[in-house]
Amino acid sequence: MKTQPLKGMRDLLPHEQALRDHIQAEILATYRAAGFQRISTPILEDLENLDKSDGGDNLNLIFKVLKRGDKLTSALQSGDATKLADMGLRYDLTLPLSRYYAANRASLPTPFKVIQTDRVYRAERPQKGRLREFVQCDIDILGDSSPNAEVELIDVTARALLRIGFTGFTVNINDRRILRAMLETMGFAADTLDSVCISFDKLDKIGADGVRDELTEKELPANAVASLYDFLQGGDFSLEAVASRCGDASLADDLRYVLSASEKVANGRYGIAYCPSLVRGQGYYTGMVFEIVCPQFSGAVAGGGRYDNMVGKFIGQQVPAVGFSIGFERVCGILLEQGYAIPGAKPRLALLYLPDADFADVLAKAERLRAGYDVTVLPQAKKLGKQFGTLEAAGYQAAAFADNDDIRQLGQKK
Repeated sequence: MKTQPLKGMRDLLPHEQALRDHIQAEILATYRAAGFQRISTPILEDLENLDKSDGGDNLNLIFKVLKRGDKLTSALQSGDATKLADMGLRYDLTLPLSRYYAANRASLPTPFKVIQTDRVYRAERPQKGRLREFVQCDIDILGDSSPNAEVELIDVTARALLRIGFTGFTVNINDRRILRAMLETMGFAADTLDSVCISFDKLDKIGADGVRDELTEKELPANAVASLYDFLQGGDFSLEAVASRCGDASLADDLRYVLSASEKVANGRYGIAYCPSLVRGQGYYTGMVFEIVCPQFSGAVAGGGRYDNMVGKFIGQQVPAVGFSIGFERVCGILLEQGYAIPGAKPRLALLYLPDADFADVLAKAERLRAGYDVTVLPQAKKLGKQFGTLEAAGYQAAAFADNDDIRQLGQKK
């Protein structure tokens, strides 16, 4: 029997789980204070729903679940591999939420402000920072087409990060409609825009020359590639510079509003920036997209965007929707590396008792001590020094005895 978890999965030690519980509680408290309500959905979804969800590269990472019994036998006999599976593990929380809203919308308020914190699964190649099972922490607003929804999500998500100790971060915002309009004006065909955007999204990593070379390798029109390269070389990435190149300058009105309102709400506590190269990978985004980055950490700690067409796939009519997801695993990993201490946590104490102790009295004493400590009751070992060392290594700050009033502070000399 193997003792290690599967690749891409992991066991959590008590101190890791304690930090995760605390961070999740703080985030949830921020969300709930803003009027968002938590829901849960199954980890399994119909495979047809997953396949048609416009999830970008994630569609190649679905864990598929084989049919059962006679249905599996029939599928095997058919020789058609596409008929072997009928369900899959969810790869994010957006598709399940869209299906949930489509099924329950008659019982839900409009707009519906919702929280989801749950596990998702992707058949990634396991490596540092890429797990096959991980937690996402989302808030979404469904039924509100106004840009106020974006402003509120940015505000609430930023307040959650501030509450758990993140500072100095910047919320980068873009609108895919503006970017796509600019690219079409430059000469890229509509059916190539997703590919162009993927390359454009790498601007901060490979530079203007790298973007040009990658687009050239994709055999996209030379005049369009040259036009984009000239724009990138020019260095003016302001919203006005992009809007002037997209044919309809009014496309930028909502983004101007969100940038202005969000900057006012931020009030200097964090940055708000327009980022024309920000794309995000999911194909279901239809408008504004955003990410939160911290200068001291590579990569984003949160991201999201508007996905107005997703619910419509289920009910045949458009329902405006926008969401923001905190990178829960990344945030917890950063805080663990920093030695994050849970604010206000009581010190941990072990109450030690001898074999002949009245255990009911031991538990009663433990309850009294819990006014100032988190208390665990344990049998007293013969070698106290060794037991104290073990307790200290496990994170205990003190030890007490059931048969006297002595409290020993661990890690201190007598």
